[in-house]
Amino acid sequence: MTSVSLSLIIPAYNEERRLPATLAEVTRYLGERGQPYEILVVVNGSTDRTAEVAKAAAERDPNLRLILTPLRGKGRAIKIGVGESRGERVLFCDADLSTPIHEAVALADQVDQRHPIVIASREGSGSRRLGEPYTRHLMGRGFNALVRLLAVPGIQDTQCGFKAFSRDCALDLFGHQTIPGFGFDVELLYIARKRGYPIRELPVTWVYRASSRVDPVRDTVRMFGDLLRVRLNDWRGHYE
Repeated sequence: MTSVSLSLIIPAYNEERRLPATLAEVTRYLGERGQPYEILVVVNGSTDRTAEVAKAAAERDPNLRLILTPLRGKGRAIKIGVGESRGERVLFCDADLSTPIHEAVALADQVDQRHPIVIASREGSGSRRLGEPYTRHLMGRGFNALVRLLAVPGIQDTQCGFKAFSRDCALDLFGHQTIPGFGFDVELLYIARKRGYPIRELPVTWVYRASSRVDPVRDTVRMFGDLLRVRLNDWRGHYE
């Protein structure tokens, strides 16, 4: 039986500027909750001082661990973090905290036997998207429509970077995950559907960060390729 209630995984690629404030906010909030937790910062192939920043934070907080990998890819980083985690519930979040930490942790609070997967949604009643350029939003909605058609019908937002799982569910899903990049979200939810896990969406507040590395055109093309890869993997029996 694990003594850790929550494992928070933060993938970090070249985040030396944003990471200090993020870790300060996250450790403050989780510490005030009074429940056993761990923070796993997975630094994947960074070329700046992200690793040094995370290491300094880990030296100050025994609940924080630094995991280093030379391999890039958000999906790969989170998979490594899940494999190293010890919590009863597993939550991953973006390093820019585009959704407030209290709303992100609220996802994990809703995880139970009936709801082993709870994901953030920027669409639908109760959600708020702040500061996002209209063209970016429009392209995102187009991609989501394609995802609903080809992979996970009924899910309004597959790409928000805040998702929570029960421990057993996380280990099962990430054990079958193959896509290393941004398309891993779709693959993860596709595997969940394939393996019979219910998925619950909760509305969140999401703030657009102008320094985001997401390129709507380039990444949409890449994720379309990942969609095709997911269907091919399924046809080959990889998700059985």
